Amino acid sequence: MLRLPWSDRLAREGGAMSGQALMAAADTAVVIAVAGAKGGFVPMTTVQLNTAFMRPVVGTDVLVTVKLGKVGRTLAFADVVMATDTATVAQASAVYAIIG
Repeated sequence: MLRLPWSDRLAREGGAMSGQALMAAADTAVVIAVAGAKGGFVPMTTVQLNTAFMRPVVGTDVLVTVKLGKVGRTLAFADVVMATDTATVAQASAVYAIIG
């Protein structure tokens, strides 16, 4: 699990955290999870990252949790939940190509 700390620098006009910040956190969390499953970092790249935003995040940190599906020789699949202390704010599914 990773924590994306709240920062006004990540907020859009109106005060909600930007979707780009949430997607970057999901992307980073999956890289770390795949590296852990592989026993260390291996070269990889995002093939697909689909994100559904459910509610705005204002003034609070986001916890990013990854559940790996299949981690094979050339592809890895993951589901990501992004939540505050009170609610799920976004969900993502990801596919990564393992290059090395």
